[in-house]
Amino acid sequence: MRQSKNRSKRGWLWLALGVPSLLAILGLACCTRLPTLSPELSRSARTPLIIEGANGPLSARQAKAILLRLSESAPATGIFDRHLALEEAINGSPLSAGNAVQLLQDGPATYRAMFAAILAAQDHINMETYILDDDEVGQRFAQALIEKQRAGVQVNLLRDSAGTMATPAAFFERLRAAGIAELEFNPLNPVHALSERSEWELNQRDHRKLLIVDGRIAFLGGINISSVYSGGSFKSGSHAAKTANAQSGLAWRDTDLQLQGPVVADLQRLFIASWQAQQGPPLAARHYFPALPAVGREVVRAIGSSPDEPFSLIYATLLSAIASAETSVHLTNAYFVPDPRLLAALIDAAQRGVDVSLILPGKSDSQLVLQAGRASYAPLLQAGVKIFEHQGAILHAKSASIDGVWSTVGSTNLDWRSFVHNQELNAVVLGADFGAQLQALFERDLRASTQISWAMWQQRPLSDRLQEWFASAWAYWL
Repeated sequence: MRQSKNRSKRGWLWLALGVPSLLAILGLACCTRLPTLSPELSRSARTPLIIEGANGPLSARQAKAILLRLSESAPATGIFDRHLALEEAINGSPLSAGNAVQLLQDGPATYRAMFAAILAAQDHINMETYILDDDEVGQRFAQALIEKQRAGVQVNLLRDSAGTMATPAAFFERLRAAGIAELEFNPLNPVHALSERSEWELNQRDHRKLLIVDGRIAFLGGINISSVYSGGSFKSGSHAAKTANAQSGLAWRDTDLQLQGPVVADLQRLFIASWQAQQGPPLAARHYFPALPAVGREVVRAIGSSPDEPFSLIYATLLSAIASAETSVHLTNAYFVPDPRLLAALIDAAQRGVDVSLILPGKSDSQLVLQAGRASYAPLLQAGVKIFEHQGAILHAKSASIDGVWSTVGSTNLDWRSFVHNQELNAVVLGADFGAQLQALFERDLRASTQISWAMWQQRPLSDRLQEWFASAWAYWL
């Protein structure tokens, strides 16, 4: 397990024992504000499933042919049909057919693909990110975007204020001076925020990571723009989350997707909606929605969530998929602080015989979040959930594979912040072909992880238990 220095342990002990009980009461009070599910999600679907192709909604015959192909590639148990019914019930956006989806592991592969797309850009580049560091990688992106802007390609950048607060103002001034349209999401400075909008939403953050080039190719997932990703899972990077990287010498393990095809238009709409919601200046006239022919065979749904909505669609989709699981629930996630409903869904799945396996971080850039997540290990382990902690890298990936036919990759962590406070973005991919790719990646991460047994967990020291207790009181705000 985790090896802490004695001084660190004493500090945690002092905090846990010295904080007034009022803080614990506050933490418990927050639990009354659970993420809510729409009541309709528990009922059978009554609206027809919409599948869009290159030229708009497909006919019933075309849609049936696609679904038949996907069903035939899945195990002959009706599992795919049940997950399809789930997607019918949660009909926030149409399924999109004819897409190509490429799974990208870690920073080097993702950055190579991103830079290739940026270099080829001819019309516009839309980027939405939580972190954009002023380091080697950040400067490379800045220079590439500036060069494209000067070449006549319109660059629009939406970046979170909290995530980029360590980046000097001069970094963004240089982008604006080149003509790049740059917008700060929910500025931390109340004077700045209230001068441009009527409300100051300090706790609402834009955690999405999205790059769209020419409206034809998109990237999304967990990877920020930072040199911590420059070495992949097996070499050390530098900057952002300085404490974890400097102390551990570990690189970062993350997952992204490259998408092409009709689903890119759905992602474009989500970017533009975020820009407009932040009352950004009108976007320069560009060809944001080109015709998108079918380029692959994947059926995808783009899901964006916002704290301004009645409930998190990503949260609702994931909970429902877990509830529908029959054989396996395999989750890889960086920040695991489950609310009671998610905890209950995982326990229930394990108790009905589903293989529920979680790959969670062994090291983290947030010790508080790590300990808050470990506070939920006991009931999970007792129910038969398998928990593995990733070793040798800082795990930052956010992916799920359920029954081998329902897969998702995105920016969403399994914690209160993602489900209640953040704007998040995921892609759900249906079918066994992509499911097999994500499962192979899960098994690779599994080989780099250590399993936590119930016997082992019972033997952890009192100091660890106190850290978990203290951290869990803050779960809602982490």
